[in-house]
Amino acid sequence: MPRTMWRGAISFGLVSIPIKVFPATEEKTLRFNQLHDKDGGRIKYQRVCSVCGEEVSFDHIVKGYEYEKDRYVTLEDEDFDAVPVASSRAIDIQQFVDLEEIDPVYYKKSYYLVPEETGVKAYTLLREAMSGDGKVGIAKVSFRDKEHLAALRFKDDVFVLETMYWPDEIRAADFEELSKDVKVRPQEVQMAQSLIENLTDDWAPQQFRDDYREALLGIVEKKVAGEEITVQPEAEPTKVVDLMEALKASVEAAKKKERPSAAASRPKSAAKKSAAKKSAAKKPTATRKRAAS
Repeated sequence: MPRTMWRGAISFGLVSIPIKVFPATEEKTLRFNQLHDKDGGRIKYQRVCSVCGEEVSFDHIVKGYEYEKDRYVTLEDEDFDAVPVASSRAIDIQQFVDLEEIDPVYYKKSYYLVPEETGVKAYTLLREAMSGDGKVGIAKVSFRDKEHLAALRFKDDVFVLETMYWPDEIRAADFEELSKDVKVRPQEVQMAQSLIENLTDDWAPQQFRDDYREALLGIVEKKVAGEEITVQPEAEPTKVVDLMEALKASVEAAKKKERPSAAASRPKSAAKKSAAKKSAAKKPTATRKRAAS
Protein backbone atom coordinates (compact mmCIF):
# COMPACT_ATOMS: atom_id res chain seq x y z
CA MET A 1 0.00 0.00 0.00
CA PRO A 2 1.54 3.38 -0.99
CA ARG A 3 1.86 6.11 1.59
CA THR A 4 -0.70 8.87 1.90
CA MET A 5 0.56 11.80 -0.19
CA TRP A 6 -2.08 14.39 0.80
CA ARG A 7 -4.96 14.83 3.23
CA GLY A 8 -7.91 17.12 2.68
CA ALA A 9 -11.60 17.00 1.88
CA ILE A 10 -13.98 16.76 -1.06
CA SER A 11 -16.19 19.84 -0.97
CA PHE A 12 -19.61 19.17 -2.51
CA GLY A 13 -21.96 22.10 -1.93
CA LEU A 14 -22.12 22.37 1.86
CA VAL A 15 -21.03 18.73 2.27
CA SER A 16 -17.39 18.09 3.22
CA ILE A 17 -15.91 14.59 2.91
CA PRO A 18 -12.51 14.13 4.60
CA ILE A 19 -10.25 11.99 2.40
CA LYS A 20 -6.72 10.66 1.96
CA VAL A 21 -5.00 10.74 -1.44
CA PHE A 22 -2.92 7.86 -2.81
CA PRO A 23 -1.14 7.57 -6.20
CA ALA A 24 -3.19 5.28 -8.46
CA THR A 25 -0.40 4.44 -10.91
CA GLU A 26 3.28 3.57 -10.92
CA GLU A 27 5.77 3.54 -13.77
CA LYS A 28 7.54 0.23 -14.28
CA THR A 29 10.73 0.88 -16.16
CA LEU A 30 14.32 -0.26 -15.81
CA ARG A 31 16.37 2.40 -14.06
CA PHE A 32 20.05 2.87 -14.84
CA ASN A 33 22.82 4.66 -12.99
CA GLN A 34 25.48 6.61 -14.86
CA LEU A 35 28.98 5.11 -14.49
CA HIS A 36 32.49 6.20 -15.42
CA ASP A 37 33.50 4.05 -18.43
CA LYS A 38 37.14 3.78 -17.25
CA ASP A 39 36.67 2.42 -13.73
CA GLY A 40 32.91 1.77 -13.32
CA GLY A 41 32.56 4.40 -10.61
CA ARG A 42 29.09 5.84 -10.16
CA ILE A 43 28.65 9.43 -11.33
CA LYS A 44 27.39 11.72 -8.56
CA TYR A 45 26.00 15.19 -9.01
CA GLN A 46 26.84 18.03 -6.66
CA ARG A 47 24.76 21.10 -5.92
CA VAL A 48 27.24 23.92 -6.46
CA CYS A 49 26.52 27.64 -6.02
CA SER A 50 27.21 29.63 -9.19
CA VAL A 51 28.36 32.63 -7.13
CA CYS A 52 30.74 31.27 -4.49
CA GLY A 53 31.47 27.86 -6.04
CA GLU A 54 30.72 26.00 -2.81
CA GLU A 55 28.71 22.78 -2.59
CA VAL A 56 25.30 23.51 -1.00
CA SER A 57 23.28 21.11 1.17
CA PHE A 58 19.50 20.85 0.88
CA ASP A 59 19.14 22.68 4.21
CA HIS A 60 20.45 25.85 2.57
CA ILE A 61 18.51 25.67 -0.69
CA VAL A 62 15.47 27.91 -1.12
CA LYS A 63 13.07 28.42 -4.02
CA GLY A 64 13.54 31.51 -6.13
CA TYR A 65 11.40 33.03 -8.90
CA GLU A 66 13.30 34.86 -11.64
CA TYR A 67 11.29 38.04 -12.25
CA GLU A 68 14.06 39.67 -14.30
CA LYS A 69 17.24 38.33 -15.88
CA ASP A 70 19.41 37.01 -12.98
CA ARG A 71 17.17 38.69 -10.38
CA TYR A 72 15.17 36.50 -8.02
CA VAL A 73 12.64 36.74 -5.24
CA THR A 74 12.83 33.85 -2.76
CA LEU A 75 9.82 32.02 -1.33
CA GLU A 76 9.63 30.09 1.94
CA ASP A 77 7.24 27.26 2.87
CA GLU A 78 5.10 29.79 4.75
CA ASP A 79 4.62 31.76 1.52
CA PHE A 80 3.14 28.74 -0.24
CA ASP A 81 0.89 28.02 2.76
CA ALA A 82 -0.36 31.62 2.63
CA VAL A 83 -1.70 31.35 -0.93
CA PRO A 84 -5.34 32.51 -0.56
CA VAL A 85 -7.12 29.77 -2.52
CA ALA A 86 -9.68 27.33 -1.15
CA SER A 87 -8.23 24.50 -3.26
CA SER A 88 -5.19 24.32 -0.97
CA ARG A 89 -7.37 22.76 1.72
CA ALA A 90 -10.14 21.02 -0.22
CA ILE A 91 -11.02 19.41 -3.53
CA ASP A 92 -13.82 21.81 -4.42
CA ILE A 93 -16.26 20.39 -6.99
CA GLN A 94 -17.25 23.30 -9.25
CA GLN A 95 -19.64 21.52 -11.62
CA PHE A 96 -20.58 18.16 -13.16
CA VAL A 97 -20.14 17.28 -16.85
CA ASP A 98 -20.56 14.23 -19.05
CA LEU A 99 -17.42 12.12 -19.23
CA GLU A 100 -17.54 12.08 -23.05
CA GLU A 101 -17.19 15.87 -23.15
CA ILE A 102 -13.61 15.78 -21.84
CA ASP A 103 -10.83 15.32 -24.39
CA PRO A 104 -8.31 12.79 -22.95
CA VAL A 105 -5.47 15.18 -23.87
CA TYR A 106 -6.35 17.09 -20.68
CA TYR A 107 -5.58 14.18 -18.33
CA LYS A 108 -2.30 14.08 -16.40
CA LYS A 109 -2.12 11.68 -13.47
CA SER A 110 -4.54 9.52 -11.48
CA TYR A 111 -5.01 9.36 -7.70
CA TYR A 112 -7.28 7.31 -5.44
CA LEU A 113 -9.34 9.26 -2.90
CA VAL A 114 -10.08 7.16 0.18
CA PRO A 115 -12.46 8.45 2.88
CA GLU A 116 -11.39 9.03 6.44
CA GLU A 117 -13.49 7.10 8.95
CA THR A 118 -15.72 10.09 9.66
CA GLY A 119 -16.45 10.64 5.97
CA VAL A 120 -17.48 7.11 4.88
CA LYS A 121 -21.23 7.82 4.85
CA ALA A 122 -20.98 11.06 2.86
CA TYR A 123 -18.49 9.37 0.49
CA THR A 124 -20.94 6.49 -0.08
CA LEU A 125 -23.80 8.93 -0.59
CA LEU A 126 -21.93 10.80 -3.32
CA ARG A 127 -20.96 7.51 -4.97
CA GLU A 128 -24.59 6.37 -5.07
CA ALA A 129 -25.73 9.74 -6.42
CA MET A 130 -23.14 9.69 -9.23
CA SER A 131 -23.37 6.02 -10.17
CA GLY A 132 -24.74 5.12 -13.56
CA ASP A 133 -25.20 8.62 -15.03
CA GLY A 134 -21.77 9.01 -16.64
CA LYS A 135 -21.07 12.29 -14.84
CA VAL A 136 -17.73 13.45 -13.53
CA GLY A 137 -17.10 16.26 -11.08
CA ILE A 138 -14.82 19.09 -12.19
CA ALA A 139 -12.81 20.48 -9.29
CA LYS A 140 -9.74 22.45 -8.32
CA VAL A 141 -7.10 21.22 -5.88
CA SER A 142 -3.66 22.41 -4.78
CA PHE A 143 -0.82 20.08 -3.88
CA ARG A 144 2.86 19.83 -4.74
CA ASP A 145 3.09 23.63 -4.98
CA LYS A 146 0.60 23.90 -7.80
CA GLU A 147 -3.15 24.31 -8.28
CA HIS A 148 -4.64 21.67 -10.55
CA LEU A 149 -7.80 21.40 -12.56
CA ALA A 150 -9.16 17.92 -11.84
CA ALA A 151 -11.89 15.46 -12.79
CA LEU A 152 -13.47 13.21 -10.16
CA ARG A 153 -15.11 9.95 -11.13
CA PHE A 154 -15.77 6.56 -9.61
CA LYS A 155 -13.88 3.42 -10.61
CA ASP A 156 -15.72 0.49 -9.03
CA ASP A 157 -16.09 1.68 -5.41
CA VAL A 158 -13.28 4.21 -5.18
CA PHE A 159 -13.15 7.87 -6.15
CA VAL A 160 -10.47 8.59 -8.75
CA LEU A 161 -9.07 12.08 -9.11
CA GLU A 162 -7.53 12.85 -12.50
CA THR A 163 -5.34 15.93 -12.46
CA MET A 164 -5.66 17.88 -15.71
CA TYR A 165 -3.80 20.43 -17.76
CA TRP A 166 -5.21 23.95 -17.78
CA PRO A 167 -6.66 25.02 -21.15
CA ASP A 168 -3.76 27.43 -21.78
CA GLU A 169 -1.30 24.53 -21.30
CA ILE A 170 -2.71 22.57 -24.26
CA ARG A 171 -0.80 23.38 -27.43
CA ALA A 172 -2.81 24.04 -30.57
CA ALA A 173 -2.39 21.47 -33.35
CA ASP A 174 -1.18 24.10 -35.80
CA PHE A 175 0.75 22.20 -38.48
CA GLU A 176 0.86 23.24 -42.12
CA GLU A 177 0.74 19.60 -43.28
CA LEU A 178 -2.84 19.36 -41.97
CA SER A 179 -4.04 22.12 -44.28
CA LYS A 180 -2.89 20.45 -47.50
CA ASP A 181 -5.62 19.54 -49.98
CA VAL A 182 -5.59 15.74 -50.24
CA LYS A 183 -7.99 13.71 -52.35
CA VAL A 184 -9.12 10.43 -50.80
CA ARG A 185 -11.11 7.97 -52.90
CA PRO A 186 -14.31 6.42 -51.43
CA GLN A 187 -12.85 2.94 -52.03
CA GLU A 188 -9.87 3.81 -49.86
CA VAL A 189 -12.15 5.01 -47.05
CA GLN A 190 -14.22 1.81 -47.25
CA MET A 191 -11.11 -0.37 -47.18
CA ALA A 192 -9.74 1.58 -44.18
CA GLN A 193 -13.09 1.14 -42.39
CA SER A 194 -12.95 -2.59 -43.14
CA LEU A 195 -9.48 -2.75 -41.59
CA ILE A 196 -10.72 -0.89 -38.50
CA GLU A 197 -13.66 -3.31 -38.19
CA ASN A 198 -11.33 -6.33 -38.39
CA LEU A 199 -9.14 -4.86 -35.65
CA THR A 200 -12.05 -3.86 -33.39
CA ASP A 201 -12.54 -5.80 -30.15
CA ASP A 202 -13.56 -5.25 -26.53
CA TRP A 203 -11.05 -3.35 -24.38
CA ALA A 204 -8.97 -5.92 -22.47
CA PRO A 205 -5.85 -4.19 -21.08
CA GLN A 206 -4.53 -7.48 -19.62
CA GLN A 207 -3.59 -8.67 -23.11
CA PHE A 208 -1.03 -5.88 -23.54
CA ARG A 209 2.46 -5.92 -22.07
CA ASP A 210 5.67 -3.92 -22.27
CA ASP A 211 7.68 -6.09 -24.68
CA TYR A 212 10.57 -3.62 -24.77
CA ARG A 213 11.01 -3.64 -20.98
CA GLU A 214 10.91 -7.44 -20.85
CA ALA A 215 13.40 -7.79 -23.72
CA LEU A 216 15.75 -5.22 -22.17
CA LEU A 217 15.58 -7.04 -18.83
CA GLY A 218 16.46 -10.26 -20.68
CA ILE A 219 19.56 -8.59 -22.12
CA VAL A 220 20.56 -7.36 -18.65
CA GLU A 221 20.18 -10.87 -17.21
CA LYS A 222 22.27 -12.35 -20.06
CA LYS A 223 25.04 -9.81 -19.47
CA VAL A 224 25.01 -10.56 -15.74
CA ALA A 225 25.41 -14.25 -16.62
CA GLY A 226 28.32 -13.43 -18.94
CA GLU A 227 26.52 -14.37 -22.15
CA GLU A 228 27.36 -12.71 -25.44
CA ILE A 229 24.75 -10.34 -26.83
CA THR A 230 24.02 -10.49 -30.55
CA VAL A 231 22.29 -7.65 -32.35
CA GLN A 232 19.53 -8.78 -34.70
CA PRO A 233 19.52 -6.86 -38.00
CA GLU A 234 16.41 -4.76 -38.46
CA ALA A 235 14.15 -5.57 -41.37
CA GLU A 236 13.95 -2.89 -44.03
CA PRO A 237 10.69 -0.96 -43.72
CA THR A 238 8.20 -1.72 -46.46
CA LYS A 239 7.78 1.20 -48.83
CA VAL A 240 4.12 2.03 -49.45
CA VAL A 241 3.77 2.53 -53.19
CA ASP A 242 0.01 2.16 -53.53
CA LEU A 243 -2.19 3.06 -50.55
CA MET A 244 -5.08 0.88 -51.74
CA GLU A 245 -2.83 -2.18 -52.09
CA ALA A 246 -1.37 -1.55 -48.63
CA LEU A 247 -4.89 -1.37 -47.15
CA LYS A 248 -5.93 -4.61 -48.89
CA ALA A 249 -2.83 -6.41 -47.59
CA SER A 250 -3.49 -5.08 -44.08
CA VAL A 251 -7.11 -6.32 -44.14
CA GLU A 252 -6.02 -9.79 -45.28
CA ALA A 253 -3.33 -9.91 -42.59
CA ALA A 254 -5.87 -8.89 -39.92
CA LYS A 255 -8.25 -11.64 -41.05
CA LYS A 256 -5.52 -14.30 -40.90
CA LYS A 257 -4.40 -13.09 -37.49
CA GLU A 258 -7.79 -13.88 -35.90
CA ARG A 259 -7.76 -17.66 -35.53
CA PRO A 260 -11.07 -19.57 -35.14
CA SER A 261 -10.28 -20.39 -31.50
CA ALA A 262 -9.68 -16.71 -30.76
CA ALA A 263 -12.97 -15.74 -32.39
CA ALA A 264 -14.81 -18.37 -30.37
CA SER A 265 -13.35 -17.06 -27.11
CA ARG A 266 -14.26 -13.44 -27.91
CA PRO A 267 -16.64 -11.90 -25.35
CA LYS A 268 -20.32 -12.18 -26.23
CA SER A 269 -20.67 -8.40 -26.23
CA ALA A 270 -18.23 -8.16 -29.14
CA ALA A 271 -20.15 -10.82 -31.07
CA LYS A 272 -23.40 -8.97 -30.45
CA LYS A 273 -21.88 -5.69 -31.66
CA SER A 274 -20.63 -7.40 -34.84
CA ALA A 275 -24.03 -8.99 -35.48
CA ALA A 276 -25.78 -5.68 -34.88
CA LYS A 277 -23.48 -3.95 -37.36
CA LYS A 278 -24.13 -6.58 -40.04
CA SER A 279 -27.88 -6.40 -39.44
CA ALA A 280 -27.84 -2.61 -39.66
CA ALA A 281 -25.78 -2.76 -42.84
CA LYS A 282 -28.30 -5.06 -44.55
CA LYS A 283 -31.43 -3.01 -43.81
CA PRO A 284 -30.75 -0.08 -46.16
CA THR A 285 -30.21 -2.52 -49.05
CA ALA A 286 -33.60 -4.12 -48.50
CA THR A 287 -35.25 -0.71 -48.32
CA ARG A 288 -33.73 0.35 -51.62
CA LYS A 289 -34.95 -2.83 -53.32
CA ARG A 290 -38.52 -2.24 -52.19
CA ALA A 291 -38.38 1.37 -53.38
CA ALA A 292 -37.08 0.28 -56.78
CA SER A 293 -39.86 -2.24 -57.22
